[in-house]
Amino acid sequence: MIARRIWRSHRFLRPFSSSSACAPPLLAPYHSQSFASRPFLVPSLSLMKWSGGGGSRSLFSNEAMSIDSNAGGGFIDVPLAQTGEGIAECELLKWFVKEGDPVEEFQPLCEVQSDKATIEITSRFKGKVALISHAPGDIIKVGETLVKLAVEDANDALQVSSDTPENVEPICSKPKLDTLVGALSTPAVRTLAKDLGIDINLVIGSGKDGRVLKEDVLQFSSQKQNVTDSAPSENVVIRGDSVSTNFEDQIVPLRGFSRAMVKTMTMATKVPHFHFVEEINCDALVKLKHFFKEHNTDSTVKHTFLPTLIKSLSMALTKYPYVNGCFNEESLEIVLKGSHNIGVAMATEHGLVVPNIKNVQSLSLLEITKEMSRLQHLATNNKLSPEDVTGGTITLSNIGAIGGKFGSPLLNLPEVAIIALGRIEKVPKFKEDGSVYPASTMMVNIAADHRVLDGATVARFCCQWKEYIEKPELLMLQMR
Repeated sequence: MIARRIWRSHRFLRPFSSSSACAPPLLAPYHSQSFASRPFLVPSLSLMKWSGGGGSRSLFSNEAMSIDSNAGGGFIDVPLAQTGEGIAECELLKWFVKEGDPVEEFQPLCEVQSDKATIEITSRFKGKVALISHAPGDIIKVGETLVKLAVEDANDALQVSSDTPENVEPICSKPKLDTLVGALSTPAVRTLAKDLGIDINLVIGSGKDGRVLKEDVLQFSSQKQNVTDSAPSENVVIRGDSVSTNFEDQIVPLRGFSRAMVKTMTMATKVPHFHFVEEINCDALVKLKHFFKEHNTDSTVKHTFLPTLIKSLSMALTKYPYVNGCFNEESLEIVLKGSHNIGVAMATEHGLVVPNIKNVQSLSLLEITKEMSRLQHLATNNKLSPEDVTGGTITLSNIGAIGGKFGSPLLNLPEVAIIALGRIEKVPKFKEDGSVYPASTMMVNIAADHRVLDGATVARFCCQWKEYIEKPELLMLQMR
């Protein structure tokens, strides 16, 4: 083993001569009709050292790159990094740069959206944008190249600190054609793509080694035309006294949060649910809100019913910790969460999102109000971070803000409970003596995981929450 390591190290550190059987291929241009001036891309290697005839040294990391021997610079691939645990792909929302733009270190390049959050991808290098590989709306796998950057000294930019000679592989193998900069195609196909206004680098080739054929360009053009024409249109044809209207179907792909909702709701339907419905008198809640509004000295704070409902919910969870738990199906264990991270479902133009307020048990009503405002602003602008939407322990769905008295929610796994809040409305109620009085009431529907919670536990929990809402004086006594 030691002898083999010494032999490998000697093999890759010794100077290369013209007769060397394993001369580095990166300085040899690929001579073809359409790529005569394009350099090779060096395949991804763990760590490779070599000394050329002039004594210069090059270090390469795990990212593919190309070196232009004439200019002394090179190209660096900027891949889509892992944006969060379990994230395998993201949707590209928009670019902040275009081809030819100079790029500084840590400058934002683009914005992507996973099924959890929207994230900006920044550059680790200083250089110039050489090639943008994807267009807004594309679904990109983790590890795929987003953009190629031209840098002055790619060798220094890609230096790595660790040295593992045993992982080094011989570099004398022929580079694959699909590692070349740009798409493989004939001049005729490139001319056709140019006439159709198509970037040939965006076309997926079906030929040998990924070569783009004429049929690929025509198919791409047809798909592009279908997307352009997919906007809803109405054609009215008048025939005599009758008027017929033809409507065209529209295909809308699910992206971002909408795609995440498909996965989470599909999993939720496999969990045994049960629902508990209760009516809550909100007269005291309404008076409390009006009092806060009248004595509000901060114009940036908008008082609503929700912060008080959230705080009272946290107080009830303190007495019934199982409602604030989650279920581990593999180990058949219930995890009782120490923090009350209460999520609030928000409907945005980008889809349904559920950011959560962390550690509600330690926050005041005013702090909850300000955090709610911050999360709503971020959700509206599609700027929620992964921390904002992960780690929730129970969810509130305030459908009453839109309309409706009653909702039947599905669990937001791995949480074991979710609560739908109906609209607060005035209804006639009867006193014990038979007289009628107006009351502000709200219907709540608690959906629970029957593998963890039973009906009696949820009923007692809801009664405790209801008492805090109807008698906020008790809430003040328990608050810390």
